[in-house]
Amino acid sequence: MLVLKLIQRRFLEDFTGCLVLDDAKSGQVSPETLVFHFGGHIYRGFKCVANITLFSHGLSPLAFDLKGFLTQDASEHKYLYTTSRSMEILPTLDTLCAAEKASKGGAMRVFLAGGTGFVGGHVRQALLERGHSIRLLVHRKGASEKLAGIEEIEGDATLPESFTDAVKGCDATINLIGIIREFPGRGITFQRLHVEATRNIIAAAKNNGVTRHLQMSALGTRANSEARYFKSKFEAEEAVRASGLDYTIFRPSIIFGPKDDFINQLAGLLRMLPAMPVIGDGEYQLQPISADDVARCFAEALEKPEAIGETFELCGPDRLSYNELLDTIARVMGKGRVLKIKNPLPLMRLVVPLFESFPFFPVTSDQITMLVQGSICDGGWRRTFTFQPTRLEPGIRSYLKP
Repeated sequence: MLVLKLIQRRFLEDFTGCLVLDDAKSGQVSPETLVFHFGGHIYRGFKCVANITLFSHGLSPLAFDLKGFLTQDASEHKYLYTTSRSMEILPTLDTLCAAEKASKGGAMRVFLAGGTGFVGGHVRQALLERGHSIRLLVHRKGASEKLAGIEEIEGDATLPESFTDAVKGCDATINLIGIIREFPGRGITFQRLHVEATRNIIAAAKNNGVTRHLQMSALGTRANSEARYFKSKFEAEEAVRASGLDYTIFRPSIIFGPKDDFINQLAGLLRMLPAMPVIGDGEYQLQPISADDVARCFAEALEKPEAIGETFELCGPDRLSYNELLDTIARVMGKGRVLKIKNPLPLMRLVVPLFESFPFFPVTSDQITMLVQGSICDGGWRRTFTFQPTRLEPGIRSYLKP
């Protein structure tokens, strides 16, 4: 238990942050080492009304999450604090100092893996707009547009010796690596690119003293999923949680934007086909989120100590069925209501495995499982990231053509 007295008690109402303890080795903390972070600002020098002794945990300087655990003892005008949070996910002082710097507009250096793809382009832009510099892992230089603030590092996330040294001097690592389909003959597998690459990036961060890590996962990820994609994403998440790093994990729903695969692919089929094939009844629910909003969450997480140790499910403001999504895309393209041909799910599960090994076949069993499972969330992420997310129809109208 920590016994503290706040200089200005009115701050308690706005308290959303962390208490930082600088001297974990001795177990004693002087008043000068107390730091409160709340309301987007950091306040130092709060006085302590009793000596503070830490539990013997042998970890580096820690920050304790106070949200929901700070209570007032009215009789003595003291605030009593206990925590139920795991010691393994308490943020280090290095991370909090970096977050403070970022929240005040200070530049961070970020190692970015998987940053050359669709979402990666949006994350790069969001980081650069906040003044951060990027060390971008690429298979070969010239993979991204030449922009000030981006240093390309040639390497492969599955070969740690090719990039580990490049993580040195960074303030954070971000892993966006992901594939939606496996091609085992070419070494493109979920295990290799989702799990092994994540472990390599974590090891590189720890070997170079980097404490902050952001991880891209997917909405629907769980240990007992029937989809190999989700299972591999969960295994990667577990590696992150066990790493000892100050992590934040994001699980987005379907992501839309100018270069997305999903919405653009459906739009292409609607242009070509007189009727649209639908897997099952098409009533499974989706909640697409824009790539700009996902990228903004990644960038803002670097500034928010309260995001540390959290897994955020990201979804947009519009929840609709797959059938409704097709109608929305058609409407944006100036077409009428879509004629849909429903394909029974049992039949699809029987036929697709026979052809999914061919690269030209448009869908896999895994993708069917994930699609009919649905992809929705409760929007709880907006309690931490308070901006207004992009609505689906105006969002896709900005880039879809008739």
